[in-house]
Amino acid sequence: MSGGGTTAYGRKSFQRSKAHFTDRITADGQDGWPVEAGRYRLVVSRACPWASRAVISRRLLGLEGALSLAIADPIQDDRSWRFTLDPDDRAPVLGIRFLGEAYDRRETDYPGGVSVPAIVDVPSGRLVTNDYQRITLDLATEWTALHREGAPDLYPEARRDEIDAVMADVYEDVNNGVYRAGFATGQDEYEGACARLFRRLELLAQRLAGQRYLVGDQTPGFGDTVDFDHIKRHYYQVHSSINPTGIVPLGPDLPGWLTPHHRQELGGRPFGDGTPPGPVPEAEQVPARGRP
Repeated sequence: MSGGGTTAYGRKSFQRSKAHFTDRITADGQDGWPVEAGRYRLVVSRACPWASRAVISRRLLGLEGALSLAIADPIQDDRSWRFTLDPDDRAPVLGIRFLGEAYDRRETDYPGGVSVPAIVDVPSGRLVTNDYQRITLDLATEWTALHREGAPDLYPEARRDEIDAVMADVYEDVNNGVYRAGFATGQDEYEGACARLFRRLELLAQRLAGQRYLVGDQTPGFGDTVDFDHIKRHYYQVHSSINPTGIVPLGPDLPGWLTPHHRQELGGRPFGDGTPPGPVPEAEQVPARGRP
């Protein structure tokens, strides 16, 4: 399953479990994991929306040189996320074939799900955290000494209460809502999930009718981290319960994402008081077939 914790399916409605490994990497090293350039490796799948949060934050904050990146194959097997995109099917730097190996080094015979995003301590090869919500907040607030010059403030203190309130609704009704609908096992469950999802989308549309962004006047862009090829292959080839044929659909029309949206007419400053990030490192560029 894509990241954000393991999931539960069956006759009961979809539930997302909490992250099991919640240690934090902080400036003061309170959990034994201090912020250090080059010490940690962020493991993601470009197919996973929860991992994309961390990829986006790392990119906008300019942490590419401080926090290296490992990208898993979008197609999982029963041994967890695998590194078959790399030479010899083994992740460079970490030297592992499956992300589950880093989990086992942290907790022998760990029985839970193996999820992304995950941060691994390179010297020991042990998992540090798979707390996808905390990872992005800490990249914004604890890694500041390593941010690039001109990095935007992704979690401005004056807006935190509003951000937390809005995103709690988005998380519950939209982020998890599409999973509730997609993995529903009964008609009533499906219809209820869809109704809840589209009610929230309507409320968000009303909020966006008069302002460019959901909160405040800045939300930086992140199109250069999106890989539609990985997204489609994961959801249509891994989850056989909802797509038993494994057929990957055509579309969407990727150039359409680049057509004028005119949202700038509502004002706002895409990077706030900061500046856009520089070019994507060559090794991290999304292949042409997966990007708009």
